[in-house]
Parts: sequence; structure tokens; C-alpha cells
Amino acid sequence: MITYDELNTQNDSITELSNVLLYLFKERSMCDTGACCELFERYVEKVKSHIDLVDKNLYGSLLNDSNPDIRNLVKNFMSGSQEIKKLIRAYTRQWCPHNRTDKLVIGDHERFLKETEGMFEMILQRIQDETEKLYPLIRKASGDLDTAA
Repeated sequence: MITYDELNTQNDSITELSNVLLYLFKERSMCDTGACCELFERYVEKVKSHIDLVDKNLYGSLLNDSNPDIRNLVKNFMSGSQEIKKLIRAYTRQWCPHNRTDKLVIGDHERFLKETEGMFEMILQRIQDETEKLYPLIRKASGDLDTAA
């Protein structure tokens, strides 16, 4: 059983880590610190875990809904999940040697910062869309205001 409070807590944690990391990454010397790398590794794991939780538990009944608008919205979220996972894979391939998130390798700080901002923006938009579109849709369809799945 997954509650909306749990989902919102996960989203809040991801948002907080995004903000802290972006602030730290703006200073080039901070990018190479163990603390930054540890926070980034935690961030990636939280994002992946949250997306997997949502993908595996929230879409089932909505995909079979008689309303095509609902089915399309769910399909868009599923597609968005794949895009985010693909973006994270490409990002870690570029900036983390051997796909290890515990060590960032930054040759071009300006490019790194731009790509980081883009990735964080996409993930934060996803969080906002979940909160404003997906969760209300599930609440309406299920009639349960506390439990998402």
C-alpha cells in the first residue's frame, strides 16, 4: 500500500536534493568533493526508486479506463519515465566514469552545469506533473483520498 503522503515525501526529498546539488555544482571546486558525489548518488537512487514505484504501482487500473484522455495521460507518464531513465543513463555515462555515481569527472564545468540543470528541470517538472495531474486523477478514479495504490 502506497499513500500520497509517502509519494509526496519522496518528491520533496528529490526536490530538496536537486536544489542542494545545483547550488553546490555551481561552484566548480565543490563538484569533486566526496560529499557532493555522495549526495548525487543518493539523488540518482531516489529518482530511480520513485519512478519505479510509480510505474509499477499506479498505472494498472488507469490503463484500462474507458476514458481515452485518462489512458493517454498515463501513457504519457509511462513514456516520460522512460525518457528520464534514458536521460539519467546518458548523464551518468558522460559525467560518471564506468557508470559510477560516486565519482564525477568534469572536464567542461559550463557544459556539466547546463546538462545538470536540464536534467534536474525535467525531473522537477515530472514531480510537479505527478502532483498536479497524476495524483488527482488517481484520487478521482479510485475515490481514495489517502492511498494511491
